[in-house]
Amino acid sequence: MINYIWIGLIVFSFIAALINGTFSELSASILSSGLEAVELCIKLLGVLCLWSGLMNIAEKSGLTQLISKLFSPLFALLFPKLKKNKHIMSAVSMNITANLLGLGNAATPLGIEAMKRMKEVSPLDKTASNEMIRFVVLNTAALHIFPTTVAVLRQAYGSANPFDIIVPAWIASAATLCCGLLMTKLLERNYGKNK
Repeated sequence: MINYIWIGLIVFSFIAALINGTFSELSASILSSGLEAVELCIKLLGVLCLWSGLMNIAEKSGLTQLISKLFSPLFALLFPKLKKNKHIMSAVSMNITANLLGLGNAATPLGIEAMKRMKEVSPLDKTASNEMIRFVVLNTAALHIFPTTVAVLRQAYGSANPFDIIVPAWIASAATLCCGLLMTKLLERNYGKNK
């Protein structure tokens, strides 16, 4: 579905440029945007490599197990059917740790691994379990203690103080996380009643 949306946007852009007579501006923008995208990726690459490496060290050193134990009361509430599965909970804790550090891009492969592990034990064949849905919500509306990726982007675009967004990021991420988890709980109850 997303492919059709992208194709639609591209076709619409070309048609609008032809109608408005701004085709030269469109082609110049395509070239400059491609260059800017590559430059931005290179700027982000160093920070992401650093934190991905640290997350790998954390897993091998047992730090993720310690973090998993620290988060175990939260995991017991969020994932009651999976709380005793250390294999899944270590992947979940690594993902949550990466999100807490504001490393959404580094958290993505960790989240995919956690979802694969959850799917292995899920009794449902083609449907996501409640735990999987809760995990997606937890990832989408993740609480960020250090919004690292956003700070790096702000620094790349010339911000004098890239970390001055910490308090608003805490408030926004905490509010979205609470709302998201509340909605999943309400939908789980309603879905259970309608079965």
